[in-house]
Amino acid sequence: MPAPKKTARRSLLVTSAVLSSLALAAPAAVAAPKPSGSPSASASPSASPSATPPASMSTVGGARLGRPGTQVNLASGVPVLPKDLSARSWIVADAESGDVLASHNAHWRLAPASTLKMLFADTLLPKFPRDTEHKVVPSDLAGIGPGSSMVGIKEDETYSVHDLWLGVFLQSGNDAVHVLSAMNKGVENTVEEMNEHAEELQALDTHVVSPDGYDAEGQVSSAYDLTLIARSGMQKKDFREYASTVTAKFPGETKKDKKGKKVRKPFEIRNTNRLLAGDVDVDVYQGIAGVKNGNTTNAGATFTGVAERGGKVLLVTVMNPSKPEHNEVYKETARLFDWGFKAAGKVQPVGELVPPKGAAQAGDQPGANPSGEAGGSGDGGSATAGTGSKPVAGAPAADGTSGIGTALGITGGVLVLLAGGAFLVNRRWPLPDLVRRRTRP
Repeated sequence: MPAPKKTARRSLLVTSAVLSSLALAAPAAVAAPKPSGSPSASASPSASPSATPPASMSTVGGARLGRPGTQVNLASGVPVLPKDLSARSWIVADAESGDVLASHNAHWRLAPASTLKMLFADTLLPKFPRDTEHKVVPSDLAGIGPGSSMVGIKEDETYSVHDLWLGVFLQSGNDAVHVLSAMNKGVENTVEEMNEHAEELQALDTHVVSPDGYDAEGQVSSAYDLTLIARSGMQKKDFREYASTVTAKFPGETKKDKKGKKVRKPFEIRNTNRLLAGDVDVDVYQGIAGVKNGNTTNAGATFTGVAERGGKVLLVTVMNPSKPEHNEVYKETARLFDWGFKAAGKVQPVGELVPPKGAAQAGDQPGANPSGEAGGSGDGGSATAGTGSKPVAGAPAADGTSGIGTALGITGGVLVLLAGGAFLVNRRWPLPDLVRRRTRP
């Protein structure tokens, strides 16, 4: 489907949340070599993959994005790309305009690992209010792959939806994904809905088999698609909050103390996104605001990040660096962010992030507002949207979360109702304010 005109595209940041979102308060067909570590999961053995991308790939977003190799328009005043990139696939895009500043094998269909949880969240977040509670039964945790990353959910314990999403985003907990899937009529139904949502987003390289990103035959995505998905998710207030939270308290197991009284002590969980939380060899990236990392046997290391600097918001996705260095996926992402912030406004794009199908159709309708600006407010997924509440970013929240998990109130926009769905039309979505003040230690 052709993308809408440039003027409409540059003004549309879109989510395909259903109308109920307004009630909320917050191995592959082409497999990768086995990485040195596999925090998300370990999969069944699969055939060795080809080291080269297909000669012909999808051209969604532009013909150049379907070509193998690096695509960039270097010219006078445009900085040279980093020379030490080893990822099989990567992309640098302007999150707001949708311009793809540079890419490398953008549509190569590869195993996504836990970055697929972004699609899981973008699909399911609008469905359950965060204060909804659920008591876990054994069937909720059935089918979790061996070696999966877990947040530590226990049978017969009760968790809020808010707790479960913290487990998904911070610890990449496959157990939290399976419990939420059980609440959503099961894994099979959830997978079907994720595939439908991917199609609506025009993430056509993506095929979901397991909702948690665990290696499964035929499960693929691409750097281009993961960037589309992140762009959609980051327009939801709850998604932004969870993706940017560094640490939080998670409910522990109910036990009896020395006096025989039942107690349930929480424990701390920490975001495994190293550009957000830092590590011994990776600094917190200035302006980082999420999004999601992953690592499995067949996918290798994958990561999609969003960062803001100097009024620019960029999305970078990196898939499967071949260098064996520790945290290499974050190091290559940081270098691409650095390049993107220097190149933004100077480099001619090589393609675009297309809007969802429904938004593209709306943009082509007579009377559509190409500026994306109108009266009213909306946030694509929060009961507090439009209330004027602006909590201080970075301050500890009442629910025990901390870091940069508190988002600013919505600054403007309009909800356009289309074909039974709600799409946010807004030039800018507010990132947690603290990202503008975070600097490298």
